[in-house]
Amino acid sequence: MRVWPIFKKEIRIFFTSAVAYVILAIFLLVMGWFFSQIFQYYAQATVRAGMSPMMGQQDLNTTDGILRPLFSNIAVILLLSLMPLLTMRLFAEERRSGTIELLLTYPVRDGAVLLGKYLASLAFYGILLALTLLYPLMLFYMGARVEWGAVLTGYVGLLLMGSAFLAVGLFASSLTENQIVAAVTTFGILLMFWVLGWGADAAGGAWWGKVLQHLSITEHFESFGKGVFETKDVIYYVNFTILALFLTLRSLEARRWKG
Repeated sequence: MRVWPIFKKEIRIFFTSAVAYVILAIFLLVMGWFFSQIFQYYAQATVRAGMSPMMGQQDLNTTDGILRPLFSNIAVILLLSLMPLLTMRLFAEERRSGTIELLLTYPVRDGAVLLGKYLASLAFYGILLALTLLYPLMLFYMGARVEWGAVLTGYVGLLLMGSAFLAVGLFASSLTENQIVAAVTTFGILLMFWVLGWGADAAGGAWWGKVLQHLSITEHFESFGKGVFETKDVIYYVNFTILALFLTLRSLEARRWKG
């Protein structure tokens, strides 16, 4: 499959479009704000713990006090803005401009087109995540004890969750030629899987509550945020991603058939 030409084309579009740099700037600005606020709160808690004998017995560390909340905030940003904006144009713009028909008539398989676009968006997302490594490195430079194993696990969780989010965004973008509709659809699908955990909490120990808990995106990220690597959570995100990509492929093939 000719994935590489599609990948290069999409990467070039990412880094020559204003949208990509706006996403990058907003993400880093918001993450910097979150980090500063979480750091200030942790510093105040450390001072209070030092002044109180009772609180001084508490186990305060930067991984639990700063990095874990930071990972949770990254997950929220992915849902609310980053993934819908990052994926909304991938197929919708091609459909609007009419280039999707030309692309699908090239001697490349639909799977190669899909995989090239997906890997390009995943590479851009990986760059965003890599830039946030500045925060644990700053803590380490300041002499704080950083549990690098837990940090690595947290980033693995963010990468798996982001991979699933991107696949959903590709699927939504393949359904419409309107980028705004694609972004809203992506947000709606992800939000639905996000709030399923709330229904699980309300269900108590009922069987359907366990089903909702298993389907919830956030439930499977919690272990990664705590530095715990669970195989079942990896399988969930991998299956979620594969299903979304499969549906996208069917959408592309249906359009080729109509053409």
